[in-house]
Amino acid sequence: MIRHTQPCGLGRDARRSRRPSCTTFPGVNSPASPPPSWELLRGRWPNADASRFVRAADLQWHVQVLGTGPVALLLHGSWSASHSWRDIAPLLARHFTVIVPDLPGHGFTSRPTSAHMSLAGIASALDALLRALPESQSSTPAVIAGHSAGGAIALQMATVDARAPRSVVGINAALVAPGAIVSALAPAIRMLTRTGLIGALASRVADSDWMLSALMRSTGSTISPQQYELYRAFARSREHSDAVMEMFAGWDVTALNRALPSIEAPVTLVVGAKDGWVPAADAERVARLLPHATVVTLPNAGHIAHEEFPVRVAEIIAGSVP
Repeated sequence: MIRHTQPCGLGRDARRSRRPSCTTFPGVNSPASPPPSWELLRGRWPNADASRFVRAADLQWHVQVLGTGPVALLLHGSWSASHSWRDIAPLLARHFTVIVPDLPGHGFTSRPTSAHMSLAGIASALDALLRALPESQSSTPAVIAGHSAGGAIALQMATVDARAPRSVVGINAALVAPGAIVSALAPAIRMLTRTGLIGALASRVADSDWMLSALMRSTGSTISPQQYELYRAFARSREHSDAVMEMFAGWDVTALNRALPSIEAPVTLVVGAKDGWVPAADAERVARLLPHATVVTLPNAGHIAHEEFPVRVAEIIAGSVP
Protein backbone atom coordinates (compact mmCIF):
# COMPACT_ATOMS: atom_id res chain seq x y z
CA MET A 1 0.00 0.00 0.00
CA ILE A 2 1.32 3.47 -0.90
CA ARG A 3 0.59 6.42 1.34
CA HIS A 4 1.17 10.04 0.34
CA THR A 5 1.85 12.91 2.67
CA GLN A 6 2.47 16.60 2.12
CA PRO A 7 5.05 18.34 4.34
CA CYS A 8 4.53 21.61 6.09
CA GLY A 9 6.72 24.47 7.30
CA LEU A 10 9.36 24.30 4.60
CA GLY A 11 9.86 27.98 3.96
CA ARG A 12 12.49 29.07 6.45
CA ASP A 13 14.44 25.83 6.38
CA ALA A 14 15.96 26.41 2.95
CA ARG A 15 19.32 28.07 2.58
CA ARG A 16 19.19 30.22 -0.51
CA SER A 17 21.82 32.00 -2.51
CA ARG A 18 21.55 33.49 -5.97
CA ARG A 19 24.73 31.93 -7.29
CA PRO A 20 27.51 29.75 -5.87
CA SER A 21 30.47 31.81 -4.77
CA CYS A 22 33.87 31.50 -6.33
CA THR A 23 35.68 30.83 -3.06
CA THR A 24 38.79 28.75 -3.70
CA PHE A 25 40.64 26.13 -1.71
CA PRO A 26 44.44 26.05 -2.04
CA GLY A 27 45.58 23.09 -4.07
CA VAL A 28 42.20 22.04 -5.46
CA ASN A 29 41.43 24.84 -7.94
CA SER A 30 44.14 24.23 -10.50
CA PRO A 31 43.83 22.06 -13.62
CA ALA A 32 44.34 18.32 -13.09
CA SER A 33 44.01 18.67 -9.34
CA PRO A 34 45.19 15.73 -7.25
CA PRO A 35 42.61 14.10 -4.99
CA PRO A 36 41.78 16.51 -2.17
CA SER A 37 43.45 15.33 1.03
CA TRP A 38 42.04 15.18 4.54
CA GLU A 39 44.89 17.38 5.76
CA LEU A 40 43.96 20.00 3.16
CA LEU A 41 40.22 20.08 3.78
CA ARG A 42 39.85 19.10 7.43
CA GLY A 43 39.52 22.69 8.59
CA ARG A 44 36.59 23.22 6.21
CA TRP A 45 34.97 19.78 6.51
CA PRO A 46 31.58 19.70 8.23
CA ASN A 47 31.52 17.84 11.56
CA ALA A 48 35.24 17.10 11.23
CA ASP A 49 35.57 16.37 14.95
CA ALA A 50 33.39 13.29 14.40
CA SER A 51 35.65 11.89 11.66
CA ARG A 52 37.81 8.80 11.91
CA PHE A 53 39.58 6.43 9.53
CA VAL A 54 38.72 2.73 9.72
CA ARG A 55 40.01 -0.33 7.87
CA ALA A 56 37.30 -2.74 6.64
CA ALA A 57 36.64 -4.83 3.50
CA ASP A 58 40.20 -4.08 2.30
CA LEU A 59 39.37 -0.38 2.20
CA GLN A 60 40.51 2.61 4.21
CA TRP A 61 37.24 4.37 5.12
CA HIS A 62 36.59 7.91 6.15
CA VAL A 63 33.54 7.79 8.41
CA GLN A 64 31.88 10.14 10.87
CA VAL A 65 30.16 8.91 14.04
CA LEU A 66 27.96 11.23 16.10
CA GLY A 67 25.57 10.83 19.02
CA THR A 68 24.27 7.80 20.89
CA GLY A 69 21.25 5.54 20.56
CA PRO A 70 19.92 3.33 17.75
CA VAL A 71 22.06 3.34 14.61
CA ALA A 72 21.16 5.65 11.71
CA LEU A 73 23.33 5.04 8.63
CA LEU A 74 23.42 7.95 6.15
CA LEU A 75 24.60 7.27 2.59
CA HIS A 76 25.44 10.10 0.20
CA GLY A 77 24.96 10.01 -3.57
CA SER A 78 27.46 9.94 -6.42
CA TRP A 79 29.67 13.00 -6.98
CA SER A 80 29.33 13.62 -3.25
CA ALA A 81 30.75 12.61 0.13
CA SER A 82 29.88 12.75 3.83
CA HIS A 83 29.74 16.57 3.73
CA SER A 84 26.31 16.18 2.10
CA TRP A 85 24.84 15.36 5.54
CA ARG A 86 26.46 18.33 7.31
CA ASP A 87 23.21 19.69 8.79
CA ILE A 88 21.18 16.50 9.15
CA ALA A 89 23.79 14.43 11.02
CA PRO A 90 23.89 16.68 14.13
CA LEU A 91 20.09 16.87 14.19
CA LEU A 92 19.72 13.09 14.16
CA ALA A 93 22.57 12.69 16.66
CA ARG A 94 20.19 13.93 19.37
CA HIS A 95 18.41 10.58 19.20
CA PHE A 96 20.63 8.20 17.18
CA THR A 97 24.16 6.96 16.77
CA VAL A 98 24.66 8.52 13.35
CA ILE A 99 27.17 6.86 11.02
CA VAL A 100 28.14 8.82 7.91
CA PRO A 101 30.74 7.16 5.65
CA ASP A 102 32.32 8.31 2.43
CA LEU A 103 31.33 5.60 -0.05
CA PRO A 104 34.09 3.54 -1.72
CA GLY A 105 36.10 5.68 -4.13
CA HIS A 106 34.37 8.84 -2.90
CA GLY A 107 35.56 11.54 -0.54
CA PHE A 108 38.48 10.25 1.52
CA THR A 109 37.61 6.53 1.30
CA SER A 110 39.91 4.41 -0.86
CA ARG A 111 38.76 2.94 -4.15
CA PRO A 112 38.11 -0.81 -4.51
CA THR A 113 38.53 -2.92 -7.63
CA SER A 114 35.95 -2.54 -10.39
CA ALA A 115 34.21 -5.77 -9.39
CA HIS A 116 33.36 -4.26 -5.99
CA MET A 117 31.87 -1.00 -7.32
CA SER A 118 28.52 -2.65 -7.99
CA LEU A 119 25.41 -2.18 -5.86
CA ALA A 120 25.93 -5.53 -4.15
CA GLY A 121 29.67 -4.93 -3.75
CA ILE A 122 29.23 -1.54 -2.08
CA ALA A 123 26.43 -2.86 0.16
CA SER A 124 28.66 -5.74 1.27
CA ALA A 125 31.55 -3.38 1.98
CA LEU A 126 29.28 -1.15 4.07
CA ASP A 127 28.16 -4.15 6.08
CA ALA A 128 31.82 -4.91 6.81
CA LEU A 129 32.33 -1.30 7.90
CA LEU A 130 29.40 -1.50 10.33
CA ARG A 131 30.84 -4.68 11.81
CA ALA A 132 34.18 -2.94 12.29
CA LEU A 133 32.74 0.01 14.21
CA PRO A 134 32.28 -0.58 17.96
CA GLU A 135 29.13 1.54 17.92
CA SER A 136 27.37 -0.66 15.37
CA GLN A 137 29.07 -4.05 15.12
CA SER A 138 26.40 -5.81 17.16
CA SER A 139 23.42 -3.69 16.09
CA THR A 140 21.05 -3.82 13.16
CA PRO A 141 20.56 -0.25 11.89
CA ALA A 142 17.33 1.36 13.00
CA VAL A 143 17.27 3.28 9.73
CA ILE A 144 19.35 3.55 6.58
CA ALA A 145 18.80 6.79 4.69
CA GLY A 146 20.32 7.33 1.27
CA HIS A 147 20.36 10.15 -1.23
CA SER A 148 20.17 9.40 -4.97
CA ALA A 149 22.59 6.49 -5.57
CA GLY A 150 22.79 6.11 -1.78
CA GLY A 151 19.05 5.38 -1.77
CA ALA A 152 19.56 2.40 -4.06
CA ILE A 153 22.40 1.14 -1.85
CA ALA A 154 20.18 1.51 1.23
CA LEU A 155 17.52 -0.67 -0.36
CA GLN A 156 20.14 -3.17 -1.48
CA MET A 157 21.24 -3.51 2.14
CA ALA A 158 17.61 -3.99 3.18
CA THR A 159 17.37 -7.10 0.98
CA VAL A 160 19.88 -8.92 3.21
CA ASP A 161 17.83 -10.39 6.07
CA ALA A 162 20.71 -10.73 8.52
CA ARG A 163 21.40 -6.98 8.63
CA ALA A 164 18.12 -5.53 7.34
CA PRO A 165 17.31 -2.13 8.90
CA ARG A 166 14.03 -1.42 10.66
CA SER A 167 13.29 1.30 8.10
CA VAL A 168 14.69 2.78 4.89
CA VAL A 169 14.48 6.34 3.58
CA GLY A 170 15.38 7.19 -0.01
CA ILE A 171 15.80 10.86 -0.91
CA ASN A 172 15.33 11.27 -4.66
CA ALA A 173 16.60 7.72 -4.87
CA ALA A 174 18.08 6.52 -8.16
CA LEU A 175 16.12 3.28 -8.44
CA VAL A 176 14.98 3.02 -12.05
CA ALA A 177 16.88 0.58 -14.26
CA PRO A 178 19.01 2.24 -16.97
CA GLY A 179 17.62 2.39 -20.47
CA ALA A 180 18.79 0.13 -23.27
CA ILE A 181 21.18 2.74 -24.71
CA VAL A 182 22.85 3.37 -21.34
CA SER A 183 23.17 -0.36 -20.71
CA ALA A 184 24.74 -0.87 -24.13
CA LEU A 185 27.28 1.86 -23.44
CA ALA A 186 28.29 0.48 -20.02
CA PRO A 187 31.19 -1.70 -21.32
CA ALA A 188 32.61 1.26 -23.24
CA ILE A 189 32.31 3.46 -20.15
CA ARG A 190 34.19 0.85 -18.10
CA MET A 191 36.98 0.73 -20.68
CA LEU A 192 37.28 4.52 -20.91
CA THR A 193 37.26 4.76 -17.12
CA ARG A 194 40.17 2.34 -16.89
CA THR A 195 42.13 4.49 -19.34
CA GLY A 196 41.38 7.59 -17.29
CA LEU A 197 39.74 9.45 -20.18
CA ILE A 198 36.30 9.71 -18.56
CA GLY A 199 37.69 11.02 -15.30
CA ALA A 200 39.89 13.51 -17.12
CA LEU A 201 36.92 14.82 -19.11
CA ALA A 202 34.69 15.07 -16.03
CA SER A 203 37.35 16.90 -14.04
CA ARG A 204 37.85 19.37 -16.90
CA VAL A 205 34.10 20.06 -16.95
CA ALA A 206 34.26 20.80 -13.23
CA ASP A 207 37.21 23.12 -13.87
CA SER A 208 34.78 25.49 -15.62
CA ASP A 209 32.81 27.54 -13.11
CA TRP A 210 30.12 28.16 -15.70
CA MET A 211 29.68 24.48 -16.60
CA LEU A 212 29.74 23.22 -13.02
CA SER A 213 27.30 25.92 -11.94
CA ALA A 214 24.99 24.94 -14.81
CA LEU A 215 25.24 21.30 -13.78
CA MET A 216 24.35 22.12 -10.19
CA ARG A 217 21.45 24.32 -11.30
CA SER A 218 20.10 21.40 -13.31
CA THR A 219 19.49 19.56 -10.03
CA GLY A 220 16.73 22.05 -9.23
CA SER A 221 18.38 22.70 -5.85
CA THR A 222 20.05 25.74 -4.37
CA ILE A 223 22.85 24.91 -1.97
CA SER A 224 25.17 27.03 0.14
CA PRO A 225 28.43 28.39 -1.35
CA GLN A 226 30.39 26.32 1.20
CA GLN A 227 28.75 23.10 0.03
CA TYR A 228 29.22 24.05 -3.62
CA GLU A 229 32.95 24.41 -3.07
CA LEU A 230 33.22 20.96 -1.49
CA TYR A 231 31.38 19.40 -4.43
CA ARG A 232 33.68 21.29 -6.76
CA ALA A 233 36.83 20.14 -4.98
CA PHE A 234 36.00 16.47 -5.58
CA ALA A 235 34.47 16.94 -9.02
CA ARG A 236 37.77 18.43 -10.16
CA SER A 237 39.66 15.35 -9.00
CA ARG A 238 40.26 12.90 -11.85
CA GLU A 239 40.56 10.01 -9.39
CA HIS A 240 37.20 10.82 -7.80
CA SER A 241 35.56 11.24 -11.21
CA ASP A 242 36.94 7.88 -12.35
CA ALA A 243 35.41 6.17 -9.31
CA VAL A 244 32.04 7.80 -9.89
CA MET A 245 31.95 6.78 -13.55
CA GLU A 246 33.07 3.26 -12.68
CA MET A 247 30.18 2.98 -10.25
CA PHE A 248 27.83 4.35 -12.89
CA ALA A 249 29.03 1.76 -15.42
CA GLY A 250 28.05 -1.03 -13.03
CA TRP A 251 24.84 0.64 -11.88
CA ASP A 252 22.38 -2.07 -12.81
CA VAL A 253 19.35 -1.89 -10.51
CA THR A 254 17.36 -4.47 -12.44
CA ALA A 255 18.13 -7.19 -9.89
CA LEU A 256 17.37 -4.79 -7.04
CA ASN A 257 13.97 -3.97 -8.52
CA ARG A 258 13.20 -7.69 -8.64
CA ALA A 259 14.09 -7.94 -4.95
CA LEU A 260 12.07 -4.95 -3.77
CA PRO A 261 8.87 -6.95 -3.05
CA SER A 262 10.84 -8.99 -0.48
CA ILE A 263 11.69 -5.95 1.68
CA GLU A 264 9.59 -6.08 4.83
CA ALA A 265 10.87 -2.84 6.37
CA PRO A 266 8.81 0.30 5.76
CA VAL A 267 10.31 2.44 3.01
CA THR A 268 9.85 6.20 2.76
CA LEU A 269 10.61 7.77 -0.63
CA VAL A 270 11.22 11.50 -0.36
CA VAL A 271 10.63 13.31 -3.64
CA GLY A 272 11.79 16.81 -4.53
CA ALA A 273 9.15 18.16 -6.92
CA LYS A 274 11.77 20.34 -8.63
CA ASP A 275 14.29 17.52 -9.07
CA GLY A 276 15.89 17.87 -12.48
CA TRP A 277 17.75 14.55 -12.30
CA VAL A 278 15.35 11.90 -10.96
CA PRO A 279 11.74 12.31 -12.18
CA ALA A 280 9.13 12.26 -9.42
CA ALA A 281 7.22 9.61 -11.36
CA ASP A 282 10.09 7.18 -10.75
CA ALA A 283 9.25 7.08 -7.05
CA GLU A 284 5.66 6.20 -7.85
CA ARG A 285 6.74 3.25 -10.00
CA VAL A 286 9.20 1.99 -7.40
CA ALA A 287 6.71 2.41 -4.55
CA ARG A 288 4.31 0.04 -6.26
CA LEU A 289 6.94 -2.70 -5.99
CA LEU A 290 7.35 -2.30 -2.24
CA PRO A 291 5.05 -3.92 0.34
CA HIS A 292 5.17 -0.92 2.70
CA ALA A 293 5.90 2.35 0.91
CA THR A 294 5.24 5.99 1.75
CA VAL A 295 5.90 8.78 -0.75
CA VAL A 296 6.59 12.22 0.74
CA THR A 297 6.70 15.14 -1.69
CA LEU A 298 8.68 18.30 -0.94
CA PRO A 299 7.18 20.80 -3.38
CA ASN A 300 9.98 23.38 -3.14
CA ALA A 301 12.93 20.98 -3.21
CA GLY A 302 15.22 19.79 -5.97
CA HIS A 303 17.49 16.77 -6.24
CA ILE A 304 19.63 17.75 -3.22
CA ALA A 305 16.56 18.12 -1.01
CA HIS A 306 18.26 17.10 2.23
CA GLU A 307 20.68 20.03 1.99
CA GLU A 308 17.93 22.52 1.18
CA PHE A 309 15.53 21.38 3.92
CA PRO A 310 17.63 19.56 6.55
CA VAL A 311 15.19 20.01 9.44
CA ARG A 312 12.25 18.59 7.52
CA VAL A 313 14.23 15.67 6.08
CA ALA A 314 15.70 14.87 9.52
CA GLU A 315 12.15 14.74 10.87
CA ILE A 316 11.16 12.33 8.10
CA ILE A 317 14.14 10.06 8.80
CA ALA A 318 13.57 10.01 12.55
CA GLY A 319 9.83 9.50 12.13
CA SER A 320 10.28 6.55 9.76
CA VAL A 321 11.55 4.22 12.49
CA PRO A 322 8.75 1.97 13.84
